[in-house]
Amino acid sequence: MYRSGTAKPCPGPDRHPKRPAFAMPPGACDTHVHVFGPQAEFPFSDARSYTPEDCTCNDLMQLHATLGIDRAVIVHGGAHGTDNRATLAALDRHPEKLRGVAVVPSGLPRAELQDMHRRGMRGCRMSTVVSGGASFAHLGGLAEETFDFGWHLVLHFNKATELVEVAPQLLQIKSPFVLDHLARISAAEGVASEPFQTLLRLLDTDRCWIKLASLYRLSSKPYPHRDMLPMIEQVVARRPDRILWGSNWPHPICPVPMPNDGDLVDLIPLWLPDRRTQQLALVDNPALLYGFGPVT
Repeated sequence: MYRSGTAKPCPGPDRHPKRPAFAMPPGACDTHVHVFGPQAEFPFSDARSYTPEDCTCNDLMQLHATLGIDRAVIVHGGAHGTDNRATLAALDRHPEKLRGVAVVPSGLPRAELQDMHRRGMRGCRMSTVVSGGASFAHLGGLAEETFDFGWHLVLHFNKATELVEVAPQLLQIKSPFVLDHLARISAAEGVASEPFQTLLRLLDTDRCWIKLASLYRLSSKPYPHRDMLPMIEQVVARRPDRILWGSNWPHPICPVPMPNDGDLVDLIPLWLPDRRTQQLALVDNPALLYGFGPVT
């Protein structure tokens, strides 16, 4: 975890994505992307813990045109702190294609949350990975303040053991919640670990969603990261109606070789071999959670 004030530079994404062999179904949604900048218009937060390259809404649209992706969820990036303008500007430009997850502290005026909801925000994220945002200390307050809007909570863990610590609170709130990046459970920890067994129990609440994104960080093996399959298979078998897929573009704070986004799309049939599960994870589940309209 980087500490506030270091603002470590991080490399940008592979700017030459491959056209994947896997064909996305109509209405497919990438549920985990970020937009950064342009800094001249949307400055980065002084409290940030990393400094990304400009990765704009235009860049995202071009990427998704190559990958065959129709919809996306912009998870507000930590480099912008709690200033959500860069994400909101993107949502304003593409209201049919995009939804957002905000980074906000608890205690905001209801009118401000209402405006974010009108513009396409559908959740709020808390993180122990990056500085300048909202910590898990805001979980209870945000759950209460955003419940009437139908928002979900997104938890971004630095260590998988943090899921075990926060699980009692997740069992008490009424809001849906998303565990980012398979709750940061590594292949080395695996299916027998306490964090993974906690994850399975949380799935039984019917309010828990699992995001399959950024798993290249959690693997001990090179692409296609087959050591992640035992956990993926158990989660998918247990609740295929609670699985989400995301690319994690533009892959900020990437401690491994920068992935090509076309290669990441081609992992989908390995993780989700049957068409019905693909349809759920890529189209139906995101449409339900984020409020997208019918596929036309």
